[in-house]
Amino acid sequence: MWLLDVNVPAILAAFLSRRGIACARTDRQGWTHLKNSDLVEAAVQQEFQCLLTRDKLFGESAARSLKRHPGFAVVLLSLRQGREHEYLAAFEKQWEKNAIEPVPGKMIVWP
Repeated sequence: MWLLDVNVPAILAAFLSRRGIACARTDRQGWTHLKNSDLVEAAVQQEFQCLLTRDKLFGESAARSLKRHPGFAVVLLSLRQGREHEYLAAFEKQWEKNAIEPVPGKMIVWP
């Protein structure tokens, strides 16, 4: 199961679900108050496999957390910010070229 950070447009959950990827959002989990390594800890405890985020500063703390949780992955979405439907269109276009493939124990930048 994938976890979408609070800064990721909610509309992506439906897109991913249509592609057979179970996902949840941090706000629906009640985790909006958790930051970086605490969020990774909570996600791992709930058996999430990866976190999608747009937080560029997540990298430093994620690197430390991933050392403790080598089965978990972080995906930094680098698409330009835009209105929700514009963002979804850009996401879909990139997905068709190169779907996200989380790498356990690593933070990757996508696309």
